[in-house]
Amino acid sequence: MNAFEEAQEQLRRSLAVFPVSDELHARLARAEREVTVSIPITMDDGSVRMFEGYRVQYSSLRGPYKGGVRFHPQADINEVRALAFWMTMKCALAGIPMGGGKGGITVEPRSLSAQELERLARGWVRAFYALLGPDQDIPAPDVNTTPEIMCWMSEEYEKLTGDTRNAAFTGKALTCGGSEGRGAATSAGGFYVFEALRTHVGLPEHITIAVQGMGNVGGGTAHIFHEHGHTVVAMSDSKGGLYSASGLNPKAVENYKKEHKSLEGFPDAEYISNEELLELPCDVLVPAALENQITRNNAGKIQAKVVLELANGPTSTEADDILFGKGVTVIPDILANSGGVVVSTYEWEQNLKGEHWSEKDVLDKLRVLLNRESENVWEMSVKLETDLRRAAFAVALERLEKAAKLAAQAL
Repeated sequence: MNAFEEAQEQLRRSLAVFPVSDELHARLARAEREVTVSIPITMDDGSVRMFEGYRVQYSSLRGPYKGGVRFHPQADINEVRALAFWMTMKCALAGIPMGGGKGGITVEPRSLSAQELERLARGWVRAFYALLGPDQDIPAPDVNTTPEIMCWMSEEYEKLTGDTRNAAFTGKALTCGGSEGRGAATSAGGFYVFEALRTHVGLPEHITIAVQGMGNVGGGTAHIFHEHGHTVVAMSDSKGGLYSASGLNPKAVENYKKEHKSLEGFPDAEYISNEELLELPCDVLVPAALENQITRNNAGKIQAKVVLELANGPTSTEADDILFGKGVTVIPDILANSGGVVVSTYEWEQNLKGEHWSEKDVLDKLRVLLNRESENVWEMSVKLETDLRRAAFAVALERLEKAAKLAAQAL
């Protein structure tokens, strides 16, 4: 199945334990709007190259569309559609006043110069700006897009529209209106969810953890768990990873990669593949890279007690069944990695109010919210006698059903 088919299968499985109205089911089966464009960009050598760009506005039942823009060679409309659906569920589960959207460009960003990358980012805004805005659709960073790219996009949007509220894009750098705590939000949020559910899922006070991915989320996750006394036994980038049963120091690993451009050769650790990392013995496995990493082919080999999903869609539905049968708890992405969109919403709120909150205030608000929603999901799983993914969907569906009824009454 492609990513969107996987997302819809998750929905169907959730509806089996938590039915909703036919109207809501119909609304969640299709996006409200999908747009694919060609973006012409002048390259540094003077040639013009066309890039395919996307924006999917999936659901506005609970508020303006919210969701990142990813630059990736494998980005396509099915992937972006799936991500927009998951964002719909994630925002509803978090209880924030946002709907679900997502965007992207099919591109290998490492093949572009900094100037070409900026032209491409601004070109995406020129293609979509009429559909965007603080009251309509608020994009944010995703895979391979940075706070600097968000600043370029925000500046282009203001230039095209004259809207000076600076709230059309979130995940911006602090220098152009970003929020304190946004960079750490997804990894910190994942840690808060872990803390809230640790005793429920039967984990000890100190755990071993393997983290797939060393980007902002994966790297940040390794650091925060290490700082809180947990043992990081494995880390990886896109090429491969390291394993040490006695534990890794994330800072030392990152410094080594920066110096050597590779993890291979890191002292006192075994160099392994990303596939091998997923199958290591550990308490918690964190897929923090791309989707579809745990499938029916490797789920039976997973030795972790808990999978904490910090990537979007890293576990297939077939793998879910295998893991559930093995007694492995999956803490689903729409809960575990929701810290990013929650703090993005805080940034949007600060921009609209002309305020700037401290990092402590931001992360304290995030912790309270995620503690509450983690407990809600756990209680729903007990009530429905189901796994945490279906329970998380059920909480989100309950809130979306309420929004759909209010929308119908307003007509």
